[in-house]
Amino acid sequence: MPKALTIGGMVVSAVLLLLFGLDLAIEIPFQRVSPLMDIGVVICALMLGYMSWTTLREIR
Repeated sequence: MPKALTIGGMVVSAVLLLLFGLDLAIEIPFQRVSPLMDIGVVICALMLGYMSWTTLREIR
């Protein structure tokens, strides 16, 4: 079960990074309402992805 949760965390991280990274770069899908929020979510998504990746490596 923990392996599935870490992979799920990586998937959520990738989706958030894609959505808010695209919004920051080309104003799709949220028309860049708040660039500060976009940057914050991108940083948090990167942190979640890193933590999920290191946890997955420890489980193996």
